[in-house]
Amino acid sequence: MSDQVLDGPHGPLRVRVYTPSAPAGPGLVWVHGGGFAAGELDMPEAHWVAQSFADRGIVVVSVDYALAPFPRTWAAAAGAPERAGVHYPVASDEVEFAFRWAVESGLARGPWSLGGASAGGNLATGAALRLSHAPGPFPALAVLAYPTLHAVQGAPDTALRAALDAEPDADVFGPEPVRGMYENYLGGPVASADIYAVPGTSSPAQLSHFPATIMITGEVDELRVSGEAFGALLRDAGVEIDISTEPGTRHGHLNQPELAAATASIDRFARRILATSPEHKEQP
Repeated sequence: MSDQVLDGPHGPLRVRVYTPSAPAGPGLVWVHGGGFAAGELDMPEAHWVAQSFADRGIVVVSVDYALAPFPRTWAAAAGAPERAGVHYPVASDEVEFAFRWAVESGLARGPWSLGGASAGGNLATGAALRLSHAPGPFPALAVLAYPTLHAVQGAPDTALRAALDAEPDADVFGPEPVRGMYENYLGGPVASADIYAVPGTSSPAQLSHFPATIMITGEVDELRVSGEAFGALLRDAGVEIDISTEPGTRHGHLNQPELAAATASIDRFARRILATSPEHKEQP
């Protein structure tokens, strides 16, 4: 594991590189979550996840992207001070830059995937979408854990609504909190956002060259509505999509390494990432 500071598109950009002890196979650029305004490279959703993938033979570049302002309401709830920050497209640009750097780095023998969790899943998706509209390089796979992809989120179905009502502590991603999270990230109204900031507003035509995708959502998590809606868009666009729900989980289970569900999700992701490499495809 080593930290590097890149000459990023908006100033210095720190990335943390995890290299397998065995010969390096495919690579993954990974983006932690935190509502666009929180999170760091030492949190489990960044460090434990990246190390877990490296233990399975995958080179990982974890991105320390610039954060949006830490809102007053969040600061009050956490007993922490408000913090200044940046708005879209800074973090999105940094994730795309980190992917381009990783591809050119020579760190991995196999192809590079791009992924993230929660708000990091949004950043990874937006960057992958922008890359799909450019001459390249292209991610071999999008790897998404319980992502948020809509600023204006649809209503949960009856079963999910009942599950959220039964677990009030998990019911934290309703329409208003999600809209507020995006407005803080965007620095303005959600109506003016482009598809790279809110990928769920893309049309099937705009997604036609999006990479094959594996997505794992939380079972009792209203953001599952966003992930499933985006999965349907990808199917309409003819994109290969493997979407599943990790049983017994709330939002953010990759931040709880002690849960068997966290390891189960890592295993499923890792198998699919490794399959992007021809040498692994040949194995029985």
